[in-house]
Amino acid sequence: MRIGVITGSGSYDWPHLEDAVQRTVKTEYGEATVTEGRLNGAESVQLSRHGAGHHRLSHQIDHRANLAALLACEVDALVSFTVCGAVDPAIEPGSLVVFDDLYFPANRLPDGSACTWYDTPGAAGRGHWIFGRPFSEPLRRALIEAAAATGAPVVPGGVYGHVDGPRFNSRPEIAALAAAGVTAVSQTAGPEVVLAGEAELPMALVGFVTDYANGVAPVPEPVEALLARVAVSKEIFASLAAHTLPDPQLVAPVGTVHRFGS
Repeated sequence: MRIGVITGSGSYDWPHLEDAVQRTVKTEYGEATVTEGRLNGAESVQLSRHGAGHHRLSHQIDHRANLAALLACEVDALVSFTVCGAVDPAIEPGSLVVFDDLYFPANRLPDGSACTWYDTPGAAGRGHWIFGRPFSEPLRRALIEAAAATGAPVVPGGVYGHVDGPRFNSRPEIAALAAAGVTAVSQTAGPEVVLAGEAELPMALVGFVTDYANGVAPVPEPVEALLARVAVSKEIFASLAAHTLPDPQLVAPVGTVHRFGS
């Protein structure tokens, strides 16, 4: 099984990757840099969504180029990692959340265009992604089981809320997300979920909670505490990925893409 791994803030390279080879993949949507290798015996293709040194902020990420590059590398499944802020006050910083649902009502890419592969009227294969929940349950279960090896508290479900960046959210905005049932929030993973779903690529999303979102805690922590947890997240995510080897026979696309042929 060949697993794609998207990493975020603080995880620009991927520790413990054996026989690592970095290369640039050219797609019709642009170029993306990937690192191919083996992780605990499994073939892995890692992609840093921000690039080395956080070269791209959240509003500058080309999600279609990134996903197209992973698809060109013929990954069978995708695990995406993100650092995030807790909207649910019961979720403590330092916890892992293996999300089971998505809140992304805008459904927009950073440039403001619709988050979809289908941008040409009449193009063959255009369609609608229809699903109950957006994430692969076998992948989620494998991640939940593997998370015990990280030593971090694990939340086995929750709603991921996607927000636009690069600024952080105001208190009323976070309150609105809480009212919608969002568990934790970040600025990058929503388009990845949608594009993977439309491409029929099984996906799971894991968040590492670095702080409480604005207004959730009575007294906010200093920014230094957030940054310290971002630094810790790299090793935790790498450990989690190294122990996640789901049965490939069980991993299938989520939902149905109802396509139009012409």
